Amino acid sequence: MAELRALATDAAPAAIGPYSQAIMAGPLVFTAGQIPLDPVTMQLVGDDIVAQTEQVLRNLRGILEAAGGTLANVVKTTVFLADMDEFTAMNEVYARHFGDHRPARSTVQAARLPKDVRVEIDAIAHIA
Repeated sequence: MAELRALATDAAPAAIGPYSQAIMAGPLVFTAGQIPLDPVTMQLVGDDIVAQTEQVLRNLRGILEAAGGTLANVVKTTVFLADMDEFTAMNEVYARHFGDHRPARSTVQAARLPKDVRVEIDAIAHIA
């Protein structure tokens, strides 16, 4: 079994509970769900789905860079939305950040998200 290593970076919000920002298992990186917290102030960013999705993806990028990768290394994401009616707006931001890279993805509407945010995203990446 691959050695498990917890990742921590100032480029993403510190964990606000008993979990790690991400765990590396060999070449795989499993991120915790990221919500739109500013990593410096730990305050929520944005009131709308566009601003919140932008911050969430910046947080994911920060974690992946700390692991030695980028969004191009992502193989799977899970997107949790407070309201599925905001899918199109979230998807436009998501597509802009991932460019031509198209990881597998699941998107679900959650009854409630931490701190009542509009979006939370986690990722699995392969970084060789």
